[in-house]
Amino acid sequence: HSLRQKPTPMQRQVEIINKLGLHARPAALFVQCVIRFQSTVCIDKDGERYSAASILEVLAANLDCGARITIEAVGPDEKEALDELEALLRRLPEEEAETGSPDS
Repeated sequence: HSLRQKPTPMQRQVEIINKLGLHARPAALFVQCVIRFQSTVCIDKDGERYSAASILEVLAANLDCGARITIEAVGPDEKEALDELEALLRRLPEEEAETGSPDS
């Protein structure tokens, strides 16, 4: 038997609460956050897997408001990555509101 087992990914289930879902700008913020970590991060939605480090894959995942996804991370900073990404997803509606069009 081998001592080197395939690492079990850490997982976190989250719900997309941003009204507009994870479209262009929030998706870009999400990917920028992912690539700061050494861990490999994937999004699992309805049995499909997407690389969280690719803006095209994140957009292809169609992460609309209310979508329930699982974020998986494998690597030396997997817990920090999941904590930060979950916090980012919870913060996104506020960030969108702050950078929205000014009321003039």
